[in-house]
Amino acid sequence: MDSAPARHTGQGGTGPAGGSAFAPAPVGGSRRSATAIHPPRGPRADRARAAVRPRRLRRRDGVLPLLTADALAAVLTATALPAGALPAVAAPPVAFLLAALHAQAGLYRPRLAPSALLELPALAGRAAVLWCGTGAVVAAVDPGRALGWSVLLTAVCLQVVLTCAGRGFVNLLHRRTAVRRPCSALVVGPGAGAAAVAAALHGRPEFGLCPVGLADTAAADGTDSAVLPVLATHEDIRRAVIQNSVGHAVFTRPPEADERTASLVRLFHDHGCRLWLADPAGTAKVTGMRVAHPADQLWGYAVQPLLPRPARPLERWAKRGLDALLALVALVAAAPVMAACALAVRICDGPGVIFRQERVGLYGRPFTLLKFRTLRADEHESATRWTVAGDRGMSRVGSFLRKSSLDELPQLWNVVRGDMSLVGPRPERPFFVAKFTTVHPGYEARHRMPVGITGLAQINGLRGDTSIEDRARFDNHYIDTWSLWQDLWILARTAASFFRFRLGGS
Repeated sequence: MDSAPARHTGQGGTGPAGGSAFAPAPVGGSRRSATAIHPPRGPRADRARAAVRPRRLRRRDGVLPLLTADALAAVLTATALPAGALPAVAAPPVAFLLAALHAQAGLYRPRLAPSALLELPALAGRAAVLWCGTGAVVAAVDPGRALGWSVLLTAVCLQVVLTCAGRGFVNLLHRRTAVRRPCSALVVGPGAGAAAVAAALHGRPEFGLCPVGLADTAAADGTDSAVLPVLATHEDIRRAVIQNSVGHAVFTRPPEADERTASLVRLFHDHGCRLWLADPAGTAKVTGMRVAHPADQLWGYAVQPLLPRPARPLERWAKRGLDALLALVALVAAAPVMAACALAVRICDGPGVIFRQERVGLYGRPFTLLKFRTLRADEHESATRWTVAGDRGMSRVGSFLRKSSLDELPQLWNVVRGDMSLVGPRPERPFFVAKFTTVHPGYEARHRMPVGITGLAQINGLRGDTSIEDRARFDNHYIDTWSLWQDLWILARTAASFFRFRLGGS
């Protein structure tokens, strides 16, 4: 198969999945039952826990007001130019291009302390690019209406002034609304750092976040806070999120720094919470590291949004469109090869050319994966048994298809249907998803992205009998750094490795 259990190299192993259960406790209680460590139990053929599709909250700090202000500034600038300098039909494209430039610069990302003046250099640079590009296009299309340097300078200056004024007005409304109707928030982290961030939020209502508790999964038994309840178990945190309609979670250190803290990311994501990373220790200042510009802050603490990838609908649509187009082209191009593979399987291994198997996809939803059959196995065995190339139940044709990855060509139809993507984490069977989720940190987080035929782990040689923990790490890194260019790069690497196999290379 395309995955195998991790070897015993200190990476979690493949033995029976043990676990720990946290006894529930009342939110804010001064005493909690101690963590109960249960003895290891053998893995059961449980279905993987289906992930909850993140609910979409209507946030007052959305991008629509900023988009409206930017578009209005672009349209007013275009109409304010001297008569005949720019056709009226050019105003909407100019507004669209300005929004695209601002999005590329991260000027629509959520902020706790937005400031139009801090964004002024970025706004001025994008305005100059926009109007210089517009002038070049107008000169190429109609040389008689070319914009002079004085007109371009006027357009840039007016654009900057109007954009700053519009964004300043939107930010003012945002601050006033935040003071009147703050959102409930949880501060996630250990010790005094989390308490300091919570105190800053409590004392500065202009940030719009009202802390309702401190989430510290490493808190000792009996830990309590004089002001806010300390939530030490996942059940406590989940109950607090639901009961208080928590919309924001502020981490005081990177979530991946601790396994128990990292597991909370999925919980908050499932309940539609917006995630932030604060820096109460001032690490960036001590080490001299620079933070992203324009910087955001929470009463002097550096803060940045934690954005799940892919986070925006446009990105998901672009990935889906690329997948569908390339999969259809590949199906047509590979039709003769697929016909030859099907004929070979039918002649050598008998009826049943296509092998169907349940796998776990996006948000834990099951789907039926298609492959060319490479060995015979009953339904229960194929769902709970690991097999790799060279299995004694595999024919020579099946071994060739497995080694060359030609057995995965029918998955192109899964991509066309929308069950899979061309690039993404490899899908696994529900039995092993349930097992690996309890053994390997971060494995469950792989399902926040559509599963794929190939991926970053596969092009780095992590297929077959290789470490599951390494694969999960590569898959999550791919999701966190996703881009269309990275997808194309992975596809090119995959094609190159396939042709090396065909030509007898390594």
